[in-house]
Amino acid sequence: MMEQTAGGYRFIPGVQGGPFSGGVTALPGYEIVHATLHTLLPWRQGFDLIARHLEGVGRPRAALCALELRCPTVYTREGFAAFNVQYRGLLEQWGILVDGYSPAARSNVAPAVVPPQEQSLYAFSYTVPSSENGLPSFVGSGSAERPTVRPGETSLEALREKTADVMAAMQRHLDDLAATWADVTSVQVYTTSELQAVLEPGILALMGTAAPHGVHWFYSRPPVEGLDIEIDIRGTWREVRLLG
Repeated sequence: MMEQTAGGYRFIPGVQGGPFSGGVTALPGYEIVHATLHTLLPWRQGFDLIARHLEGVGRPRAALCALELRCPTVYTREGFAAFNVQYRGLLEQWGILVDGYSPAARSNVAPAVVPPQEQSLYAFSYTVPSSENGLPSFVGSGSAERPTVRPGETSLEALREKTADVMAAMQRHLDDLAATWADVTSVQVYTTSELQAVLEPGILALMGTAAPHGVHWFYSRPPVEGLDIEIDIRGTWREVRLLG
């Protein structure tokens, strides 16, 4: 784990020079607040809204620790890489990179119904000082199945294997963040494949005491072509909703 000290959180470092981290957890004395936009905004305008919101709550830009994006359609791998260069560049302008690593967690998916016309911001998370006594506060980045897991297959058995691969990634995120499923307050699933057949055995059964909270199913695709299911998780105790 590395620290974004000015932001009040630790993060799982991704690839140096990459666009996002594997996940974030609040440092002692801080907690993470999750904010959802009621109306999507083009992503650069979304960053303007984030800047205004952070200023309004008395937090520095470095407090931004996670973003949830929506793209108009799935990217080619080349197109995704090109967007990530622009995205990382804006984070660099904000001055939140740490030793060449992008600390903020991220998910970025393509809604299958009523998609945005351009890459847009749906939600974000940020840290605030907190007197809560030791409650974990974290956001894990979205993960899809590895491209080598049953590529191009859409059978039920293939979806089960892909779901298992993604849930294994969620467990690794939790382990790295020193959290457990009991600390998870929200699970988001992104797929246009049949979910019911894998929901109980492949997702809920692995969530333990988080299972009663259920999952939020977004009828969306992972951001890169050829992938079928993505999941992200968080443990946040304060949620706000913004008009956008």
